[in-house]
Amino acid sequence: MRTSIWMAFVMGGLLLIVGYWSAMGGEEGVSDRLKGNTARSEVIPVANNLYAKECGACHLAYPPGLLPARSWEKLMNGLSDHFGDNAELAPEDLNALTDYLVNNAADRSGEKRATKIVRSLKNDETPVRITEVPYIVHKHHEIPSRLIQGNPQVKSLSRCNACHTRADAGSFNEHDVSIPGYGGWDD
Repeated sequence: MRTSIWMAFVMGGLLLIVGYWSAMGGEEGVSDRLKGNTARSEVIPVANNLYAKECGACHLAYPPGLLPARSWEKLMNGLSDHFGDNAELAPEDLNALTDYLVNNAADRSGEKRATKIVRSLKNDETPVRITEVPYIVHKHHEIPSRLIQGNPQVKSLSRCNACHTRADAGSFNEHDVSIPGYGGWDD
């Protein structure tokens, strides 16, 4: 009897350790934390050179996990009028980029922030602007417009990397925010 209680206790402890290890990001996450680096990817960072080159030439190459697949499909099917610009691509590039974005979209990801983005959308919502995503709007609602629209170094919520210093790494953690001309932001 005592042996089975002891075994249950040991197994429970091992499960807690494994759970903690996993939650901390395994070996890489724990070593990052030991070095004092607590920022982790909250959406999968961009890992496609063609996307980084083509889309990143004009604006931040937004991590695919910031929009659901249906939004990326709609966006990529309307590149002839991409927010007032013609951003059409060669058919093979269009297909490759659409596949990349759709396959790595918020609703196909298990990342923390991507999941929250999907949960904030109604089933019939298909935003094509990051700034139309309810979760993202909510996360920025307390920031005065003078620090965004009224700030010549920011201008719009669509310029994520103006304030999110690790946006290119998929981290949108508030501890990595530095609003130009203002500094850190903590809500």
